[in-house]
Amino acid sequence: MTKVIAIANQKGGVGKTTTTLNLGVGLARAGNKVLLVDADPQGDLTTCLGMQEKYGGTLNTLMKSAIEEIPVQSTDVIVHHEEGVDLIPSDLELSAMEMMLVTAMSREQTMRNGFADIKDKYDYVLIDCMPSLGMITINALAASDSVIIPVQSQYLPAKGMTQLIQSVKRVKRHINPNLKIEGVLLTLTDGRTNLSKDTSRMLRQNYGEVLRIFKSEIPVAVKAAEMSASGKSLFSYDPNGKATQAYADFTKEVIHSGEKQRAKHETTFSR
Repeated sequence: MTKVIAIANQKGGVGKTTTTLNLGVGLARAGNKVLLVDADPQGDLTTCLGMQEKYGGTLNTLMKSAIEEIPVQSTDVIVHHEEGVDLIPSDLELSAMEMMLVTAMSREQTMRNGFADIKDKYDYVLIDCMPSLGMITINALAASDSVIIPVQSQYLPAKGMTQLIQSVKRVKRHINPNLKIEGVLLTLTDGRTNLSKDTSRMLRQNYGEVLRIFKSEIPVAVKAAEMSASGKSLFSYDPNGKATQAYADFTKEVIHSGEKQRAKHETTFSR
């Protein structure tokens, strides 16, 4: 049973791309087949994987084929990375898709329809969303089973999380009734500052009873910033780093959550 997870936050600079990449490689290292989807016209995930000049088709190609109901081969839009993950890349052409979706039939389901013949080949599909709540992000939420929300450990970014939660609820109510919030991941934490500690404590106190706040917290790390220019994940670039260990622990939490959901699904199905 494929699990599709959107990594989303309308706030930029909170670690969405870094989280998508390292969670994806972490899941692959645990023996899973993983597809990463770059759903941002800036193409940061594509660049971080060093694939910016190594692809033919993109997410825009896939979504356009879904709108026009023209079959596309998965090999035309998927590239393989040496660390064991596959990627549907993106570039600035995806910006034009927002306008194309205005007149498209079932426009919120375009990405989901594009994935229809691809996703079943994988255990996990991770979608790196752009920092906005436009139609591309709505499509990503409509195509997903759950959402992981990376939140920087500072007051204002954490406060802005409420807007995304409301958007997720609207998508669940009107488009994708099975969508749920997988959890909130605290990123760019700095144990040396009271602000970071207070933000973490505030989030856990105020949201902990209604939202899952992952135990793992991703610390600020120079290596994480350097990684984006290396074409590698932290697991390859800085295998012994604190941020790498934090992502390894976070990956275990996501796997454990998936196992619990699969067990629940199988129990329900067997009745």
